[in-house]
Parts: sequence; C-alpha cells; structure tokens
Amino acid sequence: MTLPTPELHTDRLRLRPFSEGDAAPLYALHSDPHVLRYWDSPPWTDPARAQRFLATCRRIEEEGTGARVAVERVSDGAFIGWCGLIDWNPDFRSAVLCYVFDPAAWGHGYATETVHGVLGWAFDTLDLNRVRADVDTRNGASARVLEKLGFVHEGTLREDCVVNGDVSDSWVYGLLRREWRPVGVR
Repeated sequence: MTLPTPELHTDRLRLRPFSEGDAAPLYALHSDPHVLRYWDSPPWTDPARAQRFLATCRRIEEEGTGARVAVERVSDGAFIGWCGLIDWNPDFRSAVLCYVFDPAAWGHGYATETVHGVLGWAFDTLDLNRVRADVDTRNGASARVLEKLGFVHEGTLREDCVVNGDVSDSWVYGLLRREWRPVGVR
C-alpha cells in the first residue's frame, strides 16, 4: 500500500514532495553540525547521502510507512527544511513526527506552521489517532514547538542516543486526535 506524499499549503509555506533538485540544499542542511547537534545521527560528510535520503523518501512512500515533505518559503521559493511522518501504522493509527530546519529559518514560526499543516493532513487524511515526537532534552526550542501545538510531554528516555560519543536523553511527546486543535496555533 502506498502513501502518496501530499502537497500542502500554509500562509507562508509550501510543503511538497522532495525532488532531485533538493539534494544540494538537503546536504547543506544535514552536513551542518550546528543543525544536527540534537539529532540522533552525526552530520553528513558525503554528498551522496542526500541521494540516499531522497531514495528513502520514495521507499517509505511506496511501502506506505511514511511521508516526508520539503518545506519551501512561498515568498522566495527557498528550501528551508523538511518535515515527515514515519513509522505510520494504520492498524494502530499512529506515526512518529520528525523535522529539521535551516538555522536562518529558526525563530520565525516556520516549524510550528509546518507541523501544524502536516498534523492537519495526518489527522484528516490518514485518520491518525496518535502522533509521537522525540526531542533531545537539550533542545528546548523544539519542545516549545510541540507544546504550542498541544503535544503533551509523556516521559523521558534516559541515555536514549549516543552520537559522536555524546550520550543524551530524549523527551517523548504525544498528541492525540481528541487533543488536536486544527484552527490556529495556541
């Protein structure tokens, strides 16, 4: 069963399927150690890694296990990041949320706007009941994005990741369909 990647529009953003033209900005994003300092894998050092990421996007769509969208600013067409739902389980009606944004896009509400758009699609089109997100405990900005959208902090996974020798904990957040507020961001 496939899960077609949507094209979604918010006030300032276009959320669209990835294209081959996204390889260079995707590599630039994922090779930045500052961007990935709270991520669960080290920065990319091989530009071919972007091609593998794009192939994985196609594969999870074909397998029906997830969808990732490129985030493009409408005003100038700039690629500013991506957002995805992975580990989609139609039996449990659940999925895991993930996102990464370019530092120049931080602090402008783009992550909140993007996740809000993806969640609307997830709850309406995929009929999800639950969305989970894991956040490195040092990443307060990402936790605030989730909390603004109604996610509830459900617990801490102790020493959940080891990246480049650094051991870190992760907060687990969850959002249930009955808690979702589709209009406006609180």
